[in-house]
Amino acid sequence: MSEAHDGRRPDSADAVDPGRFELLLVPPAPRTGWRVLPARVLAMCVVELQKLRHDRTELYTRAIQPALWLLIFGETFTHIRAIPTGGIPYIDFLAPGIIAQSAMFIAIFYGIMIIWERDAGILTKLLVTPTPRAALISGKAFASGVKALIQAVVVIVIAAALGVALTWNPLKLLGVAVVVILGSAFFSCLSITIAGIVLTRDRLMGIGQAITMPLFFASNALYPVAIMPGWLQVVSKINPLSYQVDALRGLLLGTPSHLLLDFGVLIFAALVGIITASSLLGRLAR
Repeated sequence: MSEAHDGRRPDSADAVDPGRFELLLVPPAPRTGWRVLPARVLAMCVVELQKLRHDRTELYTRAIQPALWLLIFGETFTHIRAIPTGGIPYIDFLAPGIIAQSAMFIAIFYGIMIIWERDAGILTKLLVTPTPRAALISGKAFASGVKALIQAVVVIVIAAALGVALTWNPLKLLGVAVVVILGSAFFSCLSITIAGIVLTRDRLMGIGQAITMPLFFASNALYPVAIMPGWLQVVSKINPLSYQVDALRGLLLGTPSHLLLDFGVLIFAALVGIITASSLLGRLAR
């Protein structure tokens, strides 16, 4: 019997390759930090957008104000011809400004949502996960940009129905989408930053209402910079909304613009907003 089985069965330890055995004992290090940032940003953005499935009324109600601006303000001043617009109808001049305005109005109150998440205990749970804080803020910022993009589509459809001569070049429309998302990302981060300072919804609501109209009127959304008083021109040049409107006009209407400068300012503003809001997120969660 022993001669029939003269080959020995190898030990299980001997059968395992040393390299594989070492991997079982020491698992590979998980991806951390900036290597997972894009995936986490996308995940947070999707989570934010899932909320639209439960309540779409915000999209419908927010479309009323830009429609009124175009129908009443735009049509009236087009017939009056009181504002010089470089040879284009005033309603054409106004449409990109209303797109930027509606996007800003969506984003500027985004901090209220993060305060609600803090009060509900959601923010604390998010902060104890390995997700970087910059990813949390970026996900929320770009989710507000996607919401604003939906709003921009509504405004573009209304403007086209009113006879505004908009471009339908796919590359330029893609540029419009990027501009809307970058501008909304900055203003949502500004809102979250204010939330990290004031810490309450009532204060944030008051400050948001106090700064939205000055930001709008201190930009080139309603009138050219050239006809502004000197001090307002200075304010307009440091207002990110002006660069967003300038880029939208250049892309949608083909008017003279400074696209490289506009995109550079919007990217820089969005990055600064994400960094600043991320640094205040811990204070908000206390």
